[in-house]
Amino acid sequence: MRRMTFAGAIDDALGQAMSADPRIIIFGEDAPGIRRTLFVRFGKERVLGTPISESAFLGAAVAAAMGGLRPVVDMGLVDFLGVCIDALLNQASKVQAFSAGRWLVPLVVRCACGGGYGDGGQHEQSLWGWLAHIPGMAVVVPSNPADAGGLMLAALEHGTPVIFLEHKLLADYWLESLGSGGRKTVQYDIPAVGARGIVPNRWQPLPLGQAAILKEGSDLTMVSLGVSVHRCLQAAGELAERGVQSEVIDLRSVAPLDKQLVCASVAQSGRMLVVDEDYEGFGLSGELAAVVLQAGINFRYGRVCTQETIPYARDDEDIVLPNVQRILSASLKLLEN
Repeated sequence: MRRMTFAGAIDDALGQAMSADPRIIIFGEDAPGIRRTLFVRFGKERVLGTPISESAFLGAAVAAAMGGLRPVVDMGLVDFLGVCIDALLNQASKVQAFSAGRWLVPLVVRCACGGGYGDGGQHEQSLWGWLAHIPGMAVVVPSNPADAGGLMLAALEHGTPVIFLEHKLLADYWLESLGSGGRKTVQYDIPAVGARGIVPNRWQPLPLGQAAILKEGSDLTMVSLGVSVHRCLQAAGELAERGVQSEVIDLRSVAPLDKQLVCASVAQSGRMLVVDEDYEGFGLSGELAAVVLQAGINFRYGRVCTQETIPYARDDEDIVLPNVQRILSASLKLLEN
């Protein structure tokens, strides 16, 4: 076993896969610099830099995937998918359905997501609910290094488009380039277990759509993903001091969604709190409520989400995003008789 950073684990899994499969290539803005260990190892023919034109290089990736390659597109921030969404919404996600399975688009789009470091609402969105809304695409959101590497391997083997989202509070190199600068007094609430941890010596794919129970409990079910999983674990620890046993579920992926595990937990606890850094309206939190209701389960429901445009000011940002205090307050409300 080894210890690795979150982003290092993803790159290590990529390197293992690239060694085994010459069809895997990486390209994106400044990819040779950002993925320099992979560039040194595999060279400029497999780790390619692109112009600052998201529509052009994501469109090229769709064609490359249809032509037999397995591209990993380094998009930078998930917010930038707004520039080139046609390639995903109207092309990559529909090719398999329109061709009755004769054509596939084995494409991985790697994006940074999430806030908590002071970069505002044009650079700190999560958007996984928006992306998972599109049929034909998988959306993956790991919360720790071991999951991140295993899920990347599964994404590469998936065969259809996968959006792979890494939270910037976990990926240290993003904070170095985006969140630090000259702001030495700014503090970031980085979950240590999520940012660095033990990983296997050799990666194995972690099935998409398979959630994990990180803490067992029968009084309340907390469902989350990404950085918010760690906020839930902290809140669950404080609730345990009050005699409340919370079950914490890490979804790992939004699409496919592990409906069975969520429903089984809520059926036992009778209460579900969804903690989601994405926007509240028309998103993952509402979808999970619908899933449990359609399963015929009687339960109490709450959610802690991002409800408005994320502000630049760090103090205001911390209020808008899910935090431990908001999770505790919502949990206690659900536990009221």
